[in-house]
Amino acid sequence: QTKETLTLQASKFGSRCDLSDTFIKKVLKIGLVEKIKDWAAFKEKKAWEKKGGGGGKRGRITGVPKLDDANEAGGRNADKCTLILTEGDSAKALAQAGISVIGADYYGVFPLKGKLLNVREASLKQLMENDEINNIIKILGLQKGKVYTDVKSLRYGHLMIMTDQDHDGSHIKGLVLNMVHTLWPSLLKIEGFLQEFVTPIVKATKGRNVETFFNLPEYRTWKAANNNAKGWSIKYYKGLGTSTDLEAKEYFSLLEDHKIDFTYEASRDDKMMQLAFDKKFADDRKEWLATHDAEAYIDTSSATLDIDTFVNDELVQFSYADCERSIPCAVDGLKPGQRKILYVCLEQKISKDYKVAQLAGAVANKAAYHHGEASLMSTIVGMAQYFVGAHNINLLWPSGQFGTRRQGGKDAASARYIFTRLSSITRFIFREEDDNILSYLDDDGYPVEPKYYMPIIPMALVNGADGIGTGWATSIPNHNVLDIIDNVERLINEEEPVEMAPFYNGFVGTLKWDPAKQNYIVEGGFERVNENTIVIYELPIQKWTQSYKEFLELGVAGNDKVKAWIKDYRENHTSNSVCFTITTIDPLPASDADIMRMFKLTSTISISNFVAFDSRGHIKKYTGGLEILREFFSVRLEHYMKR
Repeated sequence: QTKETLTLQASKFGSRCDLSDTFIKKVLKIGLVEKIKDWAAFKEKKAWEKKGGGGGKRGRITGVPKLDDANEAGGRNADKCTLILTEGDSAKALAQAGISVIGADYYGVFPLKGKLLNVREASLKQLMENDEINNIIKILGLQKGKVYTDVKSLRYGHLMIMTDQDHDGSHIKGLVLNMVHTLWPSLLKIEGFLQEFVTPIVKATKGRNVETFFNLPEYRTWKAANNNAKGWSIKYYKGLGTSTDLEAKEYFSLLEDHKIDFTYEASRDDKMMQLAFDKKFADDRKEWLATHDAEAYIDTSSATLDIDTFVNDELVQFSYADCERSIPCAVDGLKPGQRKILYVCLEQKISKDYKVAQLAGAVANKAAYHHGEASLMSTIVGMAQYFVGAHNINLLWPSGQFGTRRQGGKDAASARYIFTRLSSITRFIFREEDDNILSYLDDDGYPVEPKYYMPIIPMALVNGADGIGTGWATSIPNHNVLDIIDNVERLINEEEPVEMAPFYNGFVGTLKWDPAKQNYIVEGGFERVNENTIVIYELPIQKWTQSYKEFLELGVAGNDKVKAWIKDYRENHTSNSVCFTITTIDPLPASDADIMRMFKLTSTISISNFVAFDSRGHIKKYTGGLEILREFFSVRLEHYMKR
């Protein structure tokens, strides 16, 4: 062991040991890495099996307080018992109301907390520490590593998933299916072991006639064929909590109509489960999403559902919706949540201070936002932030403490105490003259925000975007508004646009193009005071003041791995600027490049992952800012002609 004695920092070695690519390739070819990985995996697997499982079939179990156990679970009639996994406590209450009709002898209920772990990508350590997975193992009486040919040794003979009929509900079903497929695939071969319980998402009523729909594409098809549902009373079920106790009893009294058995064929379905949940299939997922049918739906009148169909027709809709929430549109630069907020602000002409918490409620109500107001409030705050590293143009105005570059906006005050309104520039970018030619979406039969807004410049480039969806991720840096306008004018004049570098308002460091790595090097700024003292007046983009201070604190205090190298430092920041005066123990390096490395004043901006939705709603990877600009220009011109 040498880590206690060899404590000199790498920057002070005085030399570098750069291993050649040839040497590294030779090391990789000898198989040492694979042997180490195999040994680690074998060791973890033994630990997993040693821990055991649910202990097989047994009567009453303890330590799972939220479980409502079936009376016959673990007994001689255990194979007839069904464990219902519900999406949260409110769904459990619905299941309990329904079970009151058919009795609790053969039906148990256990509520899931949010979304289950993706066990396919989890380490065995994560599995062993995951309470949710271990509770399910315990309740069912599963044994780790066992191959099942029947359910006689289990506490329950069936596992039923009961979730909302929305995209997130589909994802939860997929994650439960993924758990069984990864850890006990033999159970999927047993007929009727894994089931789902479907509930309506829409009910249409006209007199005594009632039409029930279990997915929106099916409802939209019916609606189009029936005079746009004229004369029908429509009720949308946003979640299981929307159903009444009476409706729950109705569902369970007709259990066979609501129950669907999953069927499994290894040669076909194994590939589909890997496509949906295995990291190695990320590129295949991109193609899967690009070719999906948005109007495909599951035939809920069938008693069985093969896994291939579930993944291709239902789970894919969640994956697409996940990307929609995370990745912006190339036309207006907005994600759906941001677009809903802008829609309500423009519709209500919010030009005077409006409390953020109240605005979130207004958006949830008027624009049909279905993902919780806490997330909405966070998005509103983000749209109003304009410190260095945030937006170049903030569409909302911050009236109060909306966060600073000290903590990257995380130091914003509570939404109950801060106010916002439309920034004065917003209506100049999103013109009122365009409002009547936009294509508005429909929710519960009411118009909501447009498919996309039509700004006069491509806001996706102005404010950039970051996001991670299923199979896709995006990272678009901010650009200079004046550069963008100049390029739009070049296109108007039928001239070639020029390349645009990333640009962040208020940033006083430097950005340099690295032709070798095809990215931009971002450098903070510093000045030497004397041989031991330096003033840092700028940090790299999105390196926040507080996190940098923690790095300096480590330099002052040191630890077992890092020797103290900073004598002292002083701070003289403002909410938008940085000023650290640092005195080092040893003299500073003579080279500015060494100082940049020593004080971690460099980062990079990649321009290789410009991913956005195009005007047709397709996910697209753009070659760079100019391709987004040209596409925007074409769509904007069409809208001018339309106007």
